[in-house]
Amino acid sequence: MDSTAFSSLAASRHSVRDFLPDPIASDVLDSILEDVSNAPSWSNTRPYMLALASGEQADRLRSAYVEAWKKWLAQMAKDKNANANGPAEGLPDGDYEGWRPYPDELRARSVDLGKKLYGHLDIGREDRERRNALSRRNYEAFGAPVIGFVFVRGDFMPWAAMDAGLMLQTLFLSAKVRGVDSCPLGLLSFWRSPVDAEFDVPEDYKLLTGFALGYASDAHINSFAAPRPKIGLIASKK
Repeated sequence: MDSTAFSSLAASRHSVRDFLPDPIASDVLDSILEDVSNAPSWSNTRPYMLALASGEQADRLRSAYVEAWKKWLAQMAKDKNANANGPAEGLPDGDYEGWRPYPDELRARSVDLGKKLYGHLDIGREDRERRNALSRRNYEAFGAPVIGFVFVRGDFMPWAAMDAGLMLQTLFLSAKVRGVDSCPLGLLSFWRSPVDAEFDVPEDYKLLTGFALGYASDAHINSFAAPRPKIGLIASKK
């Protein structure tokens, strides 16, 4: 592959937010996972594992996540400080506190993305019903036929997270070159219990993120293109 081809591949991969129900053939998924084994890793430790769900198992996970999210919404309606108060009944039971506020510098980028996405969908700031409907779709993995979960060694952070990121980008690019679309789903890491009900996760492994794999539909949301600013470079003191 020449540099132009790789640049085109990297640019073509984007987060898909509405998938067709069409399954991914087992040989295609196997090839993607084979490519993942080529991802670099700190001292070749590869401190991560994947859990992949499809079919009825994926549907059970969708239902479990939506129910957990509904309980969270209900709790938030009763206590607006529920996030700050930490996990309680109906609140996230994930391994990491993904619901905490972003640092100001990073929050500005997140807010900008949200404004652009909601604007693309013509969802107003006060349209709570449609905003919640869009949020719910995250927990349904946007209807993807394959839902994935990334687990990392909790006693090997932050290197485990670094390696998991390298692995996941390798997975996404391998999928894209085979015509399979993807979307990282950080919100799935808010709850651990739905995954534990379906998979026998080793004790030392923590849930870092989820993701979706499948084939993009022609839904309007999939024409949304997120900004891709240049990487920040730290200036030299000299």
